[in-house]
Parts: sequence; C-alpha cells; structure tokens
Amino acid sequence: MNFQEQGVVLVISSKKAVFSFLAGKTGKTVVKKKQDQQTKTMNTRCLKLIGATALSLALVTSSQAGSTKGSASTIPAYYDGNLFNIQFVEFSPAAEKALLQHNASLNFIYQSDPGLPDGQPFISVIDAVPGDGFNPIWEEVQIVFTDGHTPRQLFSDTDVEAAFDAGEIMLTFTGEVYWCPVVGPKPNP
Repeated sequence: MNFQEQGVVLVISSKKAVFSFLAGKTGKTVVKKKQDQQTKTMNTRCLKLIGATALSLALVTSSQAGSTKGSASTIPAYYDGNLFNIQFVEFSPAAEKALLQHNASLNFIYQSDPGLPDGQPFISVIDAVPGDGFNPIWEEVQIVFTDGHTPRQLFSDTDVEAAFDAGEIMLTFTGEVYWCPVVGPKPNP
C-alpha cells in the first residue's frame, strides 16, 4: 500500500508533544506540532485578556472622543479612610452592557447623588486600589439613606457594608460602568 496515495495519517506520541505526519499526494511530508491542553488553555486565556483589554481601551477612547470628560473629571474618592484622586469616565451604554455581561472582576464605586446635609457633596467610596484587587473598571452603586437616617459621609466599603446591614442605607446597582484609574494619593487643597 502506498501511503502517499492513500493520504494516511500516522500519530506518534512522546512525553513532550504529539506530532502528526500527513503524507499528501504531493509527496511532501507536513509536520504539525499539536499543543497540549494546558498550552491551549493558557493561549485562550491570554487572547481573551488581550481582547478584553483592547476592547476596554477602544471603548474608553470612543466614549471620550465626543465627551468633555477625561483628565478634567478627576474626582476625590475614599478607600479605607484614605482620600485618593481617581479619573471618572463613563463607558458608552453598549460598552457598559458588554462589560457587565462579560467581566466578572468589576470593582464598585459607591456614590450618593443627593449628597449630604447643607448641600455638601458625598465623596465617592471605592472598594479597591492598586495592589488590593484593583481593576480600573467600576460599576456604580448608588447609596440612598433610609427614612430616619441623616445622610453622612462613609469612608470605606466596610462602612458601606455596616450601614447596609444596619438598615441605614439601601444600595442600588445602576448598571453604569466607569473607567476610574487611581491617579493620585489625594486631592490638592
């Protein structure tokens, strides 16, 4: 039997790789190295990460293109009682939807739009900084103080959790997603 005319595939195993030899009708031998499952999984994860990062950057860039937001939207935010500067740029509605569906590692930014007594602003609270589970993509959670509780500044996600557990506040996930890198330790006075 002539292997070239029959197009026979021979498989030879070794500890490090599996090779397939295909004898084609041209008489040339084609050697193809198959990757093991672990390498395929790593490659898939790397490609997904690269794709998600590229998508995120493209969406932020496109959302900034028609916006006055960007470095001008640097705002203060508390993390564990410390004040930081963060940039605050909202993604487009389509990007928000995609990020909420496909990104399981969003951080939360807690805000209270009604503010504090005497017209004082509520300073946002973030749940991570670089080195502590940080991802610059944040989902907004609105804080609403319940009847009988005077709005007050909260300084950490632990404060937010304690106020929620005590019935002092309600939390509403808005579906709004922001790109909020930490750009400085705290605002200048």
